[in-house]
Amino acid sequence: MNTVLSRANAIFAFSLSVLAGLTFLCFLSTAFNEYRADVSVSTAKALVKNVPDFSASRKKNDLGFVTFDLNADLTHLFNWNVKQLFLYLTAEYATENNVINQVVLWDKIIKRSENATLDYKKINTKYYFYDDGNGLRGNKNVTLYLSWNIIPNAGSLPNINGDGSHVFTFPEEYTTSRL
Repeated sequence: MNTVLSRANAIFAFSLSVLAGLTFLCFLSTAFNEYRADVSVSTAKALVKNVPDFSASRKKNDLGFVTFDLNADLTHLFNWNVKQLFLYLTAEYATENNVINQVVLWDKIIKRSENATLDYKKINTKYYFYDDGNGLRGNKNVTLYLSWNIIPNAGSLPNINGDGSHVFTFPEEYTTSRL
């Protein structure tokens, strides 16, 4: 019981217990913070094209093109336990085939040392706005909203929706020209 290995094991186990306790206190110190923020999203341009699906069916599906404006101040979300924010802009809409459709159109990672004030004008989407049918043309209830994940040093990974959304309508006619 008094060997060097048994004493090293006892010190190691005690150190791990203390570190686990400190990590838990780190989590508790920021667990009940409010991570909500006001967000302003608007569309500058919305077009829809009918493009062929390259699967075996060879039918045509809708492809939406959205240019948007985004304004948000997220600097107050950072504290000593937040490493980074993962932001993503989601479009939500309903079609005849599906009651709810959700498509991520844009995302961004903001690290602690970076500027967390967003003021973007006429930004194109990063990912395709592709519908598995013809549900985008003339759709009058497409909602854009910004959400984020808090990436902490210790603790849970909350998923938060920003306070503010934007509803827009796709045109009734397909766009035939190149974009």
